[in-house]
Amino acid sequence: MTERQIAAQALRLSVKQRARLARDLLDSLEEARDAGVQEAWLDEAERRYEAYRQGKVKARPAGEAIRRARSRIA
Repeated sequence: MTERQIAAQALRLSVKQRARLARDLLDSLEEARDAGVQEAWLDEAERRYEAYRQGKVKARPAGEAIRRARSRIA
């Protein structure tokens, strides 16, 4: 089926059925976005860990890192 055919059939559904379908479609987009964000964070974490292992960056205690980050925001 083409996208137009699917849309035409969907428009024949009741309001309640269309609302459920719309919610399910939107949820599927959110899941895809979340998966992409998670993958990007994993890539970033791996990049940072490798930079640490190679001595390109130094580690800091978490408390110090949080204080520095907060001071930059305020």
